[in-house]
Amino acid sequence: MLNLFIHLRILDILDIILVAILLYQLYMLVRGTVALNIILAVIIIYVFWGLVKMLKMELLSNIIGQVIGVGVIALIIVFQQEIRRFLIMIGTRYISKNRLRLEGFFKMEMDTRPRLRIKSIVKAVINLSNSKTGALIVIRRKSNLEMYAQAGDILEANTSSRLIISIFNKLSPLHDGAIIIDKEKIFAARVVLPVTDNPDLPPDYGLRHRAAMGITEVTDSLVIVVSEETGKISLAQSSEMRRAITSKELMESLEGEFQNV
Repeated sequence: MLNLFIHLRILDILDIILVAILLYQLYMLVRGTVALNIILAVIIIYVFWGLVKMLKMELLSNIIGQVIGVGVIALIIVFQQEIRRFLIMIGTRYISKNRLRLEGFFKMEMDTRPRLRIKSIVKAVINLSNSKTGALIVIRRKSNLEMYAQAGDILEANTSSRLIISIFNKLSPLHDGAIIIDKEKIFAARVVLPVTDNPDLPPDYGLRHRAAMGITEVTDSLVIVVSEETGKISLAQSSEMRRAITSKELMESLEGEFQNV
């Protein structure tokens, strides 16, 4: 133990700090998404493989080694679109005008309950529901949604009921798609969301409802849907959809997840 401290250099300490920062940033990018579960599964398999090798269980070690080798290639093929969006998001977040943005690496998020302008959102949803104007509102919790926002138009505007209503107006060039709300800002509009592949959904689910289910399958987002046909309000979360909820129920659900401002 004494020799360990004697040979510990400043560069070794810096190495540990940098690795910790990189791991933290990786966690911040994938938390709340299915990617986190995949990474944890890969780590578990790799640790088990190391244990098997240490115990010199040759047959099992060779089998797991082959699975890992083929599995990496399989993951790249299956998740090629997600990897592409992930790399684009990395470049957008940490590189600006061909310069590295170091503040992106050291930004820490400490809030347990994000701040949200709940009353403005609920007021807009009630108006959209009464006028039977279709809407799809994605509210960020912990998952990073920048990779999806890049396909739309970045706004970063203060959340207000009038702005939400105007975005989903049928004559607005931004009405087609979803909006992403991040804390007190409407981060992006005209966002294309992944559509669920679940074959067991009710046949009356439209594209908005399927997109809401799709984004909640891969992130921990909360999604509000207003039906264009009926004006009914639905709330999607954790791959589940609550349909035909009241404005009071919507308010209570949002207040349970976010800090009202």
